[in-house]
Amino acid sequence: MIRIGITGQAGFVGTHLYNVLGLTPDLYERIAFEDAYFEDFSLLRSFVKQCDVVVHLAAMNRHENQQVIYDTNIELVHKLIRAMESENVKPHVLFSSSTQESLDNLYGQSKLKGRQLLEDWAKRNDVTFTGLVVPNVYGEFSRPNYNTFVATFAYKLINGEQSQVMVDNDVKLIYVGSLCRFIISQFGNNGINRIEVPYDFDRKVTDILALFEQFKTLYYEQGIIPPLADINDINLFNTFRSYIPPRSVELDQHSDSRGIFVETIKLGVGGQVSFSTTVPGITRGNHYHTRKIERFTVIKGKAVIQLRRIGTDEVLNFELDGNSPVYVDMPVWYTHNIKNTGEEELYTQFWINEWYNPEDGDTYFETV
Repeated sequence: MIRIGITGQAGFVGTHLYNVLGLTPDLYERIAFEDAYFEDFSLLRSFVKQCDVVVHLAAMNRHENQQVIYDTNIELVHKLIRAMESENVKPHVLFSSSTQESLDNLYGQSKLKGRQLLEDWAKRNDVTFTGLVVPNVYGEFSRPNYNTFVATFAYKLINGEQSQVMVDNDVKLIYVGSLCRFIISQFGNNGINRIEVPYDFDRKVTDILALFEQFKTLYYEQGIIPPLADINDINLFNTFRSYIPPRSVELDQHSDSRGIFVETIKLGVGGQVSFSTTVPGITRGNHYHTRKIERFTVIKGKAVIQLRRIGTDEVLNFELDGNSPVYVDMPVWYTHNIKNTGEEELYTQFWINEWYNPEDGDTYFETV
């Protein structure tokens, strides 16, 4: 059992890393961290004392005054070092630096200097240190206008705002899930290391915007699952839809003397369609997915679908009735269930995307 602490646990990458570590509780014990620990030296000392590994993610990315960014990030490193030296502890520290290390801006320089300070600490104390030079990170729940242009594009499109491309560069991108897996893979390092984290793919900024505009038209406005060429498109699509509040969407219903006809899903990508019957009072589900795209539609009977984002307490309830067909899509990192709330047998249709592999550890159980 390795005890892991993450400074910046509440941030974009920190939240994902904390959740990913929670998927294997038999391997890792997560030591809770709060940003307030940097303002209370006794709490920071107590935190580092408990850790075998410290992943230092806490940093300021944006501020109108660049000097504030530099000073803040360097001070966070100094405080972490002082806390470890005060407690005479020597955890393996992994530091999240940036490819902007080589650029002439104060954010990049703060990352370079912070990595060098921690390298010097590691040399003085003969301890393992890993400096990770990270490319542009994107993923679900990233903060728009702060972390990455990918989040900004998605948020603005969904909220009817116009996005502008200032410079159309090829950008090296890594999905936050890929970054978390890479960080975890480095826990067994020895010595002092500077490692350039491999990116997943590179793409022009305008290509990302065009893809998201397609997602908006097909998925957000028309309910069509768009064509998805590979796992990178899946990750971009899940990122895009993470900015859409969970919702139920009314389906078109056609009726004549024979009965009714309802088209429940249109696909630009393959997948698997299935259905279930559920007796009154029974609940199915109480699990969440990290990649799978999934749609539920009640065909007959009454049900309630509940959603809760992992790490939060708010429960969203959607009441469904087969007489007025709607669909609900399951966002990634939302635990969900469906309960038969009627007096007759419930018929539910499910669709999952073709990229899902039941052997890849995508489904995890947690109660709504």
